[in-house]
Amino acid sequence: MDTIIQILARELGRSEAHVENVVRLIDEGNTIPFIARYRKELHGAMDDTALRTLADRLQYLRNLDKRREEVKSAIEGQGKLTEELSAAIDAAATLAEVEDLYRPYKQKRRTRATVAREKGLEPLAELLFAQAADGPAPEEAAGAFIDPEKGVETAEDALQGASDIIAERISDDADIRKRLRELVWKKGSLVSAAAAKEPEDTVYRLYYAFRSPLNRVQGHQVLAINRGEREGVLKVSVEMEREAALIPVRRAVLNPGAPAMAFVRAAAEDAYDRLIFPSVEREMRSLLTEQADEGAIKMFGLNLKPLLMQPPVKGFVTMGLDPGYRNGCKVAVVDATGKVLDTAVVYPTFSQRKKEEAIDTLAKLIRRHGVAHIAIGNGTASRETEQMTVELIKQLGGGVSYMIVNEAGASVYSASKLAAEEFPDYDVNLRSAVSIARRLQDPLAELVKIDPKSIGVGQYQHDMPQARLDETLSGVVEDCVNAVGVDLNTASAPLLSYVAGLNHTTARNIVKYREENGAFTTRKGVLKVPKLGPKAFEQCAGFLRVPESRNVLDHTGVHPESYGAAEALLALCGYGLSDVKAGGLDGLRERVAAYGEEKAAEVCGVGVPTLRDIVGELVKPGRDPRDELPRPILRTDVLEMKDLKPGMELTGTVRNVIDFGVFVDIGVHQDGLVHISQLREGRRVQHPSEVCAVGDIVTVWVLEVDEKEEADLPHHEEAKGLNRP
Repeated sequence: MDTIIQILARELGRSEAHVENVVRLIDEGNTIPFIARYRKELHGAMDDTALRTLADRLQYLRNLDKRREEVKSAIEGQGKLTEELSAAIDAAATLAEVEDLYRPYKQKRRTRATVAREKGLEPLAELLFAQAADGPAPEEAAGAFIDPEKGVETAEDALQGASDIIAERISDDADIRKRLRELVWKKGSLVSAAAAKEPEDTVYRLYYAFRSPLNRVQGHQVLAINRGEREGVLKVSVEMEREAALIPVRRAVLNPGAPAMAFVRAAAEDAYDRLIFPSVEREMRSLLTEQADEGAIKMFGLNLKPLLMQPPVKGFVTMGLDPGYRNGCKVAVVDATGKVLDTAVVYPTFSQRKKEEAIDTLAKLIRRHGVAHIAIGNGTASRETEQMTVELIKQLGGGVSYMIVNEAGASVYSASKLAAEEFPDYDVNLRSAVSIARRLQDPLAELVKIDPKSIGVGQYQHDMPQARLDETLSGVVEDCVNAVGVDLNTASAPLLSYVAGLNHTTARNIVKYREENGAFTTRKGVLKVPKLGPKAFEQCAGFLRVPESRNVLDHTGVHPESYGAAEALLALCGYGLSDVKAGGLDGLRERVAAYGEEKAAEVCGVGVPTLRDIVGELVKPGRDPRDELPRPILRTDVLEMKDLKPGMELTGTVRNVIDFGVFVDIGVHQDGLVHISQLREGRRVQHPSEVCAVGDIVTVWVLEVDEKEEADLPHHEEAKGLNRP
């Protein structure tokens, strides 16, 4: 039997040595970001995603090993563990296969077969199931088991009990279940129908007469059908041609020509109808749901990463507008670092006079504080607020631009304990305006304060296994935070908590220490923080930036353990730390190449991957990987739905990617949908994520315009609005 290391290496297409190193590093308590960034020589430069996949699979295989031992121990406790059964359990590749093998030995609730055994009918069942060619006919054999005292009044009673025992035995056969499970997966269908005889027109109308092969049904279809079933709108089942399914069952248990064959055949059919197929149907539904959940969770992660990694609009005074009708439009002005300078509430939707007053108020704030950009939340009344903003910019004579910002989760943050601690003097609505402004300035730093599930970049988030969703999304946030790096002296506690090796407690302790003792002047200074020991420092140090430090390496992603290697490399190439600070290392790569990477790495005492990372950091100290991405679109004029015409070419920003298409912000109130069938001209796309990601700047063409808003996801798969990004 293959070891866990061998299985992982084969599945992931990696060398056993690299996999073994990663497993050891994980077991030693190292974090995924640390392993990915600072232990590349040990794992062959796997990225964060590959390492997390390995870690997840490692956990599953270890749980499988543990369950194998538990099952063998339980069966051995009954005195029924044979070498053959033990080998079969060890060879089981999934938890489902292990449970199938354990099924005959598992303590069951009281069943029809249990009652029959209590009546002493198991010997009769064994005799008939053996189907000896010279055995007795069932009716003849049953006569010896009539016992009124045990409740067996007639031969028919005895045969019924024997049939129940045989049916349960067939149902418990692991090989039969495995074959049927595979057959139903290949040949079965998922079927849904309206629960009511005369159903209303709902978002589930696509599934009122739905049928799809099990192995081809799409994840979003499964999730929609499951929700429709929970809401009582749909009836759902798995269908399989009965005669085709019975073939492997009969083949496994029947002995042609035996006197008891017809009896065993009837018991086998009863086992299939009453026990096996209902169980397999539940398994198929669970498998479909599990796959759909995993697909949706993966899509959440794929969408969340580019959203968090959107390029920041740094260094500008920014105005945040949180639109609203009844409570007005909340306004917050923040400086280039996100500090609140001013707040206000205006009412542009109340009347023309109130709108003019709002424009006058905002114009004064812009002039007073030198506002360069305006961030507008995309929620209620955003269209009216955008139109007002365009009028405002025209009155100012330009010099200001605006951007519609996804405000998903802003209300969750503004009502949170964290927001109350950060802004105790502001009400909930004004906190949202601050959050919206900061989202334009630095999306990552602001969005980490919000539960990732509330950011709105997926589908059916409330239907997902919440623990698994939280684990995946937290991993994505952690990877993004560590890829960018964190300023130790300005980062909030929520941002610090995602740094490798830190947690909520140590993050709060860092902020508290900073408030009480002033700014950190070196990376090593963080070791003075309570509850932050050497192991945590090893994990977090490389991801912390200390611009105030005299040592320029503290400004970079070079890990303190490699400072000696960095200094040796600089000396080897004729540079010093002062050159790094002055930004005069444009020729470093050429000098390393001329010397030879492998030779330079050997001289510096590191591997080639680490050497390359050090060179990259020295050439661009404090580099932000987000700066290399396309800049967000800042607008100065508004586009309305009535302005859209078929054939119009537009530039927009991808807001969400789901199974059946992508939603693109083209500057109107409602995002346009590019259906999966229109993503690539003349070429079929398996999934929209192959073509684009959240935050991508794309060119689209208008196919049709439907001003009726379709808000429910099950509806969207039949809508098409834009063509090819």
